[in-house]
Amino acid sequence: MIKNDLYLRALRGETVERPPVWMMRQAGRYLPEFIALREKYDFFTRCQTPELASEITVQPLRRFPLDAAILFSDILVVPQAMGIDFKMKESVGPWLDTPIRTVGQVEAIEVPDVNHALGYVFEAISMTLDKLDSSVPLIGFAGSPWTILCYCVEGRGSKSFDIAKSFCFTQPEAAHLLLQKITDTTIAYLKRKVESGVSAVQIFDSWGGMLSPEDYQEFSWPYIEQIVNALSPFAPAVVFGKGCWFALEEMSKSKAAALGVDWTIKPELARSLVGDQMVLQGNFDPARLHSSPEVIRKMVHQMINRFGKERYIANLGHGILPNIPVENAEAFIRAVVEWTPEN
Repeated sequence: MIKNDLYLRALRGETVERPPVWMMRQAGRYLPEFIALREKYDFFTRCQTPELASEITVQPLRRFPLDAAILFSDILVVPQAMGIDFKMKESVGPWLDTPIRTVGQVEAIEVPDVNHALGYVFEAISMTLDKLDSSVPLIGFAGSPWTILCYCVEGRGSKSFDIAKSFCFTQPEAAHLLLQKITDTTIAYLKRKVESGVSAVQIFDSWGGMLSPEDYQEFSWPYIEQIVNALSPFAPAVVFGKGCWFALEEMSKSKAAALGVDWTIKPELARSLVGDQMVLQGNFDPARLHSSPEVIRKMVHQMINRFGKERYIANLGHGILPNIPVENAEAFIRAVVEWTPEN
């Protein structure tokens, strides 16, 4: 029995005393204890070593009154498990020596046995659950198939992912084959995470906003919905699409337990698009954590009042930035915890 189940109750649409709070990328780069580990171990070593991943996961829980933990990992462990050899290059980010650009390359990719290829993740879950000792729920996550494709085809990060989009538009059959292989791997991966003990899963469509609304319905949403449909009988599935406000109405018709929104949409518009029954999550601008703690507190209370206490999970509109002062991150979290209807 999880002692603080506020996050799970909110996901189920139950009446809560206040919205739950967690932060995307809360286990990571803004914390001095994380930076100390980063100086000793490279990025994927931290992801692939269960002892390190579990330690990083619980670090923010030791500091802040968060309502959920999210397993430290990366969306690129899925293509790595598929034999796509991503590295993390200094000052560049994700890097693939040989990007996926041909149908032959796509056909050669196999859907792996996740128990073997990603066993270190499931070990990290077990270690993390021991550390959490049923205090809060643990969230598992994966990238959306479209977002993974973007990195696989581009070979690195991009501001526009033009190469990835061109691949989809000029070789749609190859693109859909790759998307389906990523989808099948992701479903197996997230199911195994649930079996290992995570209480909910989140799908990050970080680059969905690169697509037009029409192309989103072809190259992203159908694959996310496959994942949601496969996972929803076993655990709540949350979908976060950055820049994807145009798809919120369609997403709200799915079996997703909640929809994350970024800071570019007004709470009132988001609510009008999804209706009163859908749980929303978000959408504080991560850069706003550079404001003073007093301003952060005021803005967080305004955000909650605009979304409404029910069917709402307080979060950032994207991952926390690396240069945010720890005390400002704490101000965000405590502002939610201390919120009352009178604020």
